[in-house]
Amino acid sequence: MTARVDHAVSAGTFSLDGETFDVDNNIWVIGDDAECVVIDAPHSVDDILAVVGERKVRAIICTHAHDDHVRVAPALREAVTAPILLHPGDKPVWELTHPDELWDVDLADGQTITVAGIELKVLHTPGHAPGAVCLYAPALGCVFTGDTLFNGGPGATGRSFSDRPTIEASIREKLFALPGETVVHTGHGDDTTIAAEAALLG
Repeated sequence: MTARVDHAVSAGTFSLDGETFDVDNNIWVIGDDAECVVIDAPHSVDDILAVVGERKVRAIICTHAHDDHVRVAPALREAVTAPILLHPGDKPVWELTHPDELWDVDLADGQTITVAGIELKVLHTPGHAPGAVCLYAPALGCVFTGDTLFNGGPGATGRSFSDRPTIEASIREKLFALPGETVVHTGHGDDTTIAAEAALLG
C-alpha cells in the first residue's frame, strides 16, 4: 500500500490573549489504507475521524499548542487510543487549553516518525510558538508547516509566546533548506511551495 495525504477542513475558534476569532483549520492525515498519523487536533473529533476512517491511528502529532490545533487532542486520544506528540517548548501554551492533562511523547528536532513505510522528519521551527514544529515527508515531496509558514508568508507573531525574528530565522534555516518544489501543507488556507515562499520572503 502506498502512503498518501488526506485532507479536510474544520471550523471553530481560536482564543489567545483575551480575544477569540473564528477560524478554519486544515486537518492532515498521512498514511495508507491500514494506518495513519493525524497532524493537529482542531475543533471536532468527528471531523478528524471522518478523514481517518477505519485506519489505525499511530500518533496525534501537534505542530504547536494553540487551542485551535490541540483543543480536541485529549478526546481524540481517547477515541483512537493513540499518543499525543508535542514539542516540550510549548508546555506553557498547552497549559492554557489543557491545564489538567499532558501530552504523551516529546517531539525533538531531527526526530523521525515512521508511518505507512515513509518517514516524517521533525523540524523545530520556533517563532509562532516556542515549541512549533514542521513535519517534512521527503517521500511525498511535502512539508506540513502548521502556523509557521503560510501561502503568503510567515505565521502571525503579534501575540504571547511569539517572535517575528525567531520565526523568520526558523523559516530561512529549516524550511528554505528544503527542495524548492516541496509542497507546503499549511495549518490554515491553501497550499504553496518552498520556492514560492522563498521568493516572497527574499
